[in-house]
Amino acid sequence: MSGKSRNPSVSSTDDKGSLAHIETAETTPSQLDGTETQSWAGTPEEKKLVRKLDMRIMPILCILYLFAYLDRTNLGNARLQGFPEDTLGGDPTGVLYDWVNSAFFFSYILCQIPATIASKLVPLPLWMGLSAVLWGLSSTLMATGFNFPGMIVARIFLGAFESCFSPGIPLYLSLFYTKHELGTRMAAYFSFASLAGAFGGLIAFGVQHIQSSISNWRLLFIIEGVPTVVLGFWVIFLLPDRPETTRFLSEQERVIQKDRMCRGVRADVGRVLTKKHIGWAFRDWRLYVAGVIYFGANCAISSIAAFLPTIITTFGVSNASAQLLTVPPYAVNAVLMTATCYLSDRLQSRGLFMTISGVVAGVGYIIMLVVPDNNHARYFAIFCVTCGAYTTIGIIIAWFAHNLGSETKKAAGMPLYMAIGQCGAVLGSHLFPLTEGPQYIRGFGVSCALVFLSAVGSAILSISYRIENTRRDRLFGVADRNINIDTTQLADKAPMFRYIP
Repeated sequence: MSGKSRNPSVSSTDDKGSLAHIETAETTPSQLDGTETQSWAGTPEEKKLVRKLDMRIMPILCILYLFAYLDRTNLGNARLQGFPEDTLGGDPTGVLYDWVNSAFFFSYILCQIPATIASKLVPLPLWMGLSAVLWGLSSTLMATGFNFPGMIVARIFLGAFESCFSPGIPLYLSLFYTKHELGTRMAAYFSFASLAGAFGGLIAFGVQHIQSSISNWRLLFIIEGVPTVVLGFWVIFLLPDRPETTRFLSEQERVIQKDRMCRGVRADVGRVLTKKHIGWAFRDWRLYVAGVIYFGANCAISSIAAFLPTIITTFGVSNASAQLLTVPPYAVNAVLMTATCYLSDRLQSRGLFMTISGVVAGVGYIIMLVVPDNNHARYFAIFCVTCGAYTTIGIIIAWFAHNLGSETKKAAGMPLYMAIGQCGAVLGSHLFPLTEGPQYIRGFGVSCALVFLSAVGSAILSISYRIENTRRDRLFGVADRNINIDTTQLADKAPMFRYIP
């Protein structure tokens, strides 16, 4: 610690609510100064372990998320295959379709916070596997729907069961990967949402050419729903549980993984909850700013998922061609998002890349608004919107997987900002009624404003984290990367904890 550093056990101000007073009451010297431990960082054994984790965990989660996103978003493809005519009485205004689409998000928003907190108390493979089986059944049974109420019920159950999986993935991956590895893995995971859009278009294109007594859209739900049920049982038996209990790791690998879990922080691990960290999560203003960022980006990607095939038909192409033209934007986004998140990991900077991504998406919407008659420019704009919005989501998930400090605060805080952000998906589901096509001025205008708001929020968060890191460096000294910071009591408020800006 530098000579200018102050003694953290002595308050330098009369403000009884200051961080210094909190630290005096609740910290120990080891929490302030850290504890030197044997580190496996950079060793051949650690690299071998990371490869083993990548080969087992990432394929399972990525493939499952691919089908989760297919099941969530296949309504957009079904819309061009007779779904409204068969179940919604034709739906000439598109309002009923909007409500069926948004019904998913109501249960998803309400259930994700308690579901993620509860997931800390049960074996994670069982929790995720059963949720996959149940949402797969819900998706498959949508093929049996014949009216508006039936489709609403199926979508509500789909959202409730899927909320037990996706919001908990950042917490799960943070159990196995360090902050220098997490961004790239989250990008690889989230890129499968883009691949789902690409595969969804290809599958829909193929299904549309099937001659069958069953409606094409019913076949689509069956083809994309049944594999999820099978994958759910696969997850129960193959996905590793927590590092301290899984049989997937040898004893030496478990020791190395425990060192990795504590690298930089020593948090509340195991099937325990620290109640005060839950309260701190709900009182953390940065999580609400993150919710605003997530809101804007989610409004964009939900409307893309639900309406992109419909928007492309305004280019004057057939329904089958529109399904096919949805593939390239998603494919390009998967590559660009992964590359951007990799750079974000290497530079340990999140806010800058999110700000740029938000601006790119906003520029795409501006193009859609100002050149409504140039289909080539509008198709390019779709690439901008898709790449910008999806990259923002991919990075912010990795951002808060580290910046909340403890497992309990992550379990409460990450689904909190996600729940706020998913309200943007509800809004996005109602921005593009058929009566406002082909220009969709309101939908593009609102989405444009929201992604620029996301960019501003990203800049604000990044600056605030940099200011706080500088303040702690000045008060407590520059943090040593080789020292484990105990966050079991103070979470991210621990004096030697440093945020990724």
